[in-house]
Amino acid sequence: MKRRSLIALPVLLLAAAAQAAPAVGQAAPDFTLTDAAGKTVKLGDFRGKVVVLEWTNPGCPYVRKHYDSGNMASTQQEAVAKGAVWLSINSTEKASYDYMEPAKLAAWQKDRRMQPTATLMDEEGGTGKAYGARTTPHMYIVDPQGRLVYAGGIDSVPSSNPADIQRAVNYVKQAVAEATAGKPVTHAVTRPYGCSIKYKS
Repeated sequence: MKRRSLIALPVLLLAAAAQAAPAVGQAAPDFTLTDAAGKTVKLGDFRGKVVVLEWTNPGCPYVRKHYDSGNMASTQQEAVAKGAVWLSINSTEKASYDYMEPAKLAAWQKDRRMQPTATLMDEEGGTGKAYGARTTPHMYIVDPQGRLVYAGGIDSVPSSNPADIQRAVNYVKQAVAEATAGKPVTHAVTRPYGCSIKYKS
């Protein structure tokens, strides 16, 4: 009986962690992180605007699919043109083989025409875990009142093949257009896909 309890404990802890992540419609967890240039950025500073949160990791082929094709850049640029804020967040721990230092990460994004409002470093993983972020990319959208209105994948085709972008529904573009217009988000929760986030244990 004791052995069975010990085995069940990690499962219960994982379940509790999953339940702690906010659901769409709830308040988005506030956070304070340092950007690639060393500046402190707080989510609460953008209250009154739609905010897109993009979990990223350049070592992930799913991330590279959207970056190298220009799809992530066009999605980001369209969101910003509608008045949204775009925050890229890297929760990869420093000890991971595919961790990229802040300056190199920012340069990598710039080379692929990405111009996020800020590129934020979350090496300790606290912010990613607060949101329940599981994959790269994993996308969230916060409305002007600070509530989560979208959580899930960037689009409807979970593959690493750039050719699939053309036939996919870009959920983030759709949700940003609706959120910035003050409309309910049609597809508020979708399936995230990509590489697992290399959190610090």
